Amino acid sequence: MNTENQNTPSRSVSPAPDTMPEGKAKAKPEEKETIGEVARSGMIAILLALIVRTFLFEPFNIPSSSMVPNLLVGDYLFISKYSYGYSRHSFPFGIAGFEGRIDAKLPNRGDVIVFKLPTNTGVDYIKRLIGMPGDTIQMINGRLYINDELVPREAKGMAEYKKEGGLTAKVMEYVETLPNGAQHTIYEESDRGPLDNTEKYTVPPGHYFMMGDNRDNSQDSRVQSLVGYVPYDNLEGRAEFLFFSTDGSAQIFEFWKWPSATRWSRIFTPIGNGKVAENKTAGQK
Repeated sequence: MNTENQNTPSRSVSPAPDTMPEGKAKAKPEEKETIGEVARSGMIAILLALIVRTFLFEPFNIPSSSMVPNLLVGDYLFISKYSYGYSRHSFPFGIAGFEGRIDAKLPNRGDVIVFKLPTNTGVDYIKRLIGMPGDTIQMINGRLYINDELVPREAKGMAEYKKEGGLTAKVMEYVETLPNGAQHTIYEESDRGPLDNTEKYTVPPGHYFMMGDNRDNSQDSRVQSLVGYVPYDNLEGRAEFLFFSTDGSAQIFEFWKWPSATRWSRIFTPIGNGKVAENKTAGQK
């Protein structure tokens, strides 16, 4: 009997690659390339989104009724970031450390503007620009005076809207015409509200006076302790157009609710802004 094999020490034999124990298989080169490509594509998409958001358009939604009837709760809109140039507030989280504006352009009276709240720059507000630097602004018995001149308004009849708490408010609808000819619709519940008789405000250089179109339900520059005069550098961009709108019964990501919740007539609706005729050079603040 051949005993050679019995006296020979045993040797370990590595299993074939296709029989490796589960969990120890190594990723194939092509799998590594696919993961890398996905990661690179994701980074490029994020970078492009940041560029668009910073320099071109940024989305916002309307959470309150202060701009009714022109902007409704549940509206989603784009603002143009390039309209007034770029300040540190144009960048996400205000990460840019510079002062002033790059490629500065001044706004027009009547523009609908998103801006950083002067008393808390972590909060965004949207209002209409009513007063330019150097203007005097005053409300007397519900009527707007700019530089001691009464701003004309034309009554269009009674209307109603739902407030945030669900209550219905009855208002008078007017078309107001600003000194540069820009027209917009405003709502007035009465001419005897808390902000319908004010002191005479003088807008400082480099600042603007903002007001909501829903005059009796807007905390704006008339409330000096909260908003007051808005610095030029706080302007984030001009509201351009609505891209989506719901009646409040659905969020933008709840697509299964869109058919019944979407205000279809408001999608891709432009937002009325001031005329270019009154625009000044960027040096005249």
